[in-house]
Formats: sequence, structure tokens, C-alpha cells
Amino acid sequence: MPAQVRACLTGKLAIMRERRPLVHHLTNYVTVNDCANMVLATGASPVMAHAPEEVAELASIAGALVLNIGTLTLPWIESMIVAGKAANAAGAPVILDPVGAGATRLRTESCLRILESVKVAVVRANAAEAAVLAGLDGEVKGVDAVSGDARAAAQALARRFGVVAAVTGVVDYVSDGQRTVKIENGDAWMARLTGTGCMASSVTGCFCAVEKAPLAAAAAALAFYGAAGEIAAGRSPLEEAGPTWPEPRGPMSFKTAFFDAVYRLDGERAARMARASEFLK
Repeated sequence: MPAQVRACLTGKLAIMRERRPLVHHLTNYVTVNDCANMVLATGASPVMAHAPEEVAELASIAGALVLNIGTLTLPWIESMIVAGKAANAAGAPVILDPVGAGATRLRTESCLRILESVKVAVVRANAAEAAVLAGLDGEVKGVDAVSGDARAAAQALARRFGVVAAVTGVVDYVSDGQRTVKIENGDAWMARLTGTGCMASSVTGCFCAVEKAPLAAAAAALAFYGAAGEIAAGRSPLEEAGPTWPEPRGPMSFKTAFFDAVYRLDGERAARMARASEFLK
């Protein structure tokens, strides 16, 4: 595992839980409550606000800003750009979740506009969304990926826009265009819930609020998040020598276990569970 990713897990998670930085969201109304609770479980403090009259003020005092276009409208996009510029001015990292980019022209063009108007630190996307924004081949159905090469998409997106691209799927890839980290944590149960991608973006925002290096922050966030999913699915114990949790009976029992695992998982255990490796190119 890259040393900076390990250090983020073993050191910065505890700092986050002590300081509880504010993570400002302009996010979709399908998963807003789950994202807020996920931020709390991870150890930060959420605020979910999109009114143009207050977004700049909130973004300027937040530790990180998460922009999620899942239920976008044109006024929301305007608010996102206002908030993003305020976060840039305050030095707060911006995380963009381009939900469904490639599914409609509005979604694709809105994401491109945000990327051109705001200095985005991390784009957290699925393979198809990342491929579309990078100018590669990718197919989106609704808001779900149908096709797309995750590793190539992460590298191309990072290089095109000068961001860290965190592309999630069966295997996650996090790239700054020069270095690429492969993360193999997670469980199939995570794909049976609406909003696990949105919540991954929220967790990324939490880590970015305490780790200045966005590549390390995003990779640590996804490793932590995936490790919690494995615990919730009954594949790994929470404590080194403890019992595994029961296998979920269905999506809702997994969801409850997942939030509990995120809340209880500490950085040392997450670092031992993390299956993260770095590619040279």
C-alpha cells in the first residue's frame, strides 16, 4: 500500500473524528439523508444546503465541498458554481460526483461547465461517467454504468482536467494522471443499495477535509469505505481477533450493518484490511 494512503488511514481518520470538520453538500434529494448520516458515521459534520443566498457563506467555512448532480436543475448548477468558487477562494477542496454524466446532454454539459468554472480536487465517478467526461467510450443507462474501462478512464479524466479521478466499481482506481492506485476492497452488497456511490463521494469529502493530498485522501476514503462494506457483509471481523458479523438477510439489514461498520471501524484496522497497490503509470 502507498505509504501516504496508510498514513491517511492511521492518522488522519482519528484527527477527523476529533475535529469533526464541516462537509458542505449540494447533493441530490434521493440520497441526501443517507449522505448526511454517512458523514456523521465517518466522523465529520454534514451540512446540506443549496440556496444561492447562503452557499458561498457555508462553502467558505467548510472543510470540504461535495457537489453531486444526481437530481440537478439549472438553478442548482448555478448554486454549485457559486459554492465551488467560494470554496476555491477559501482553500477548501471540492469533490464532484457527476451522476449520470453521459446519460443526457444536460448532465454532461453541466459537469463540464463545473469543471471549467471551479477548481475541482476530486471527481468521484463510475467508469462510464469518467470515460464520457474524459472523451473516451463509455455507456450510461440512467445513472448506472453499462460500460467503461475504469483504469483508463481514471487516468484520462485526471489528465484532461488536472484533477484526482476516483473511479469506483468492482475494483476502484484513483489517479492523478501520473500515479494510479488500485483498490480492491468492497462487497457486492454495496451495489444493491441506492446511493452507495453518493455516499462514497461524501466519505471522500470527509477525508479531503483533513488530508491535503487529494490522491491519498481519495484512495484512503475508498479503501476505508470498502473495508466497512466487507465487515457489514460478514466477510471480515471488525476487530483483529473478533467474530465476523452475520451475513445480511437482505439490502436493508446490510445497510444498517454498513453504517454501523463505518462508525466503528478505526484507522488501524482499516489500514490492515486495505488492499491498495500503486501502479507506476
